[in-house]
Amino acid sequence: MSMPNFLIIGAQKAGTSSLYYYLKQHPQIYMSPIKEPHFFTYEGANPEVSEADRNESFAVINNIGDYQKLFQGAPESSLIGEASPSYIYAPQAAERIKHYLPHAKLIAILRHPAERAYSNFLHAIRHNHEPLKDFRRALQEEETRIRENSVFLWHYKSKGFYYKQLSRYLDLFDRSQIKVCLYEDLNTNPAGVIKDLFEFLEVDSSFEPDVSRKYNVSVVPKNQFLSDLLDHLKPIKPAMKTLLPDGVRHYVRSKVFDTPPPISPEMRQQLVAEYREDILQMQELLGRDLSGWLK
Repeated sequence: MSMPNFLIIGAQKAGTSSLYYYLKQHPQIYMSPIKEPHFFTYEGANPEVSEADRNESFAVINNIGDYQKLFQGAPESSLIGEASPSYIYAPQAAERIKHYLPHAKLIAILRHPAERAYSNFLHAIRHNHEPLKDFRRALQEEETRIRENSVFLWHYKSKGFYYKQLSRYLDLFDRSQIKVCLYEDLNTNPAGVIKDLFEFLEVDSSFEPDVSRKYNVSVVPKNQFLSDLLDHLKPIKPAMKTLLPDGVRHYVRSKVFDTPPPISPEMRQQLVAEYREDILQMQELLGRDLSGWLK
């Protein structure tokens, strides 16, 4: 059975959805039909997943047989990949990937950690998975939630300490197998980032995908009832895409969701202070100027 040649390992709310859809356009690349199978995070486990989360983008595949079935439609000569943003954070994922896919190439995309944490919180609010509607309060409760084995979704601040997370992979894989991108670069120069990834994956880098659309952008509900209704309609989302033109679907979304307010300067400053040492370690590890993350 086929297995992936490469994985997008995270981070959550840092552009993994856009990378998935951009790479998927390449004729030499086959991406799993379920974008986020999370196999290496949940192998052998039975995590609770709401019906709203069961859709064509997200699932929890917890056994190797079902995981391999995701790739049975891949053409023989294609490069095979999937994108599960929990992999970079889940402590056990790196060793499981090393066991099953020792020669795989790994792509990480990272975002300003304070912005990422806030976007993660907004994502939970949008899908009605966060009972605490105040970001400050959610951060105050995070350590308690972690001790109580809460779902990774609520680990808003913790998922932004990238140095420890990447170090697990660098301890197990050759550095040449790991490519680290920045969300900020994807925003300003998506074509350049994708071309660089095509070169990393050793496919035709002259191919130019459509990178005009951003995927899974953070929004907040204007109307919680309508937002919940759309969540419950996710299982029939593929049919809706076929039946409803893009313009109609985008119009509906504009009536249900709004652009969120930015993170408050006070919360940003507080989080940057907590992330400072990690950011400096990442700057040295990547050999890149991350001073923008310290502002």
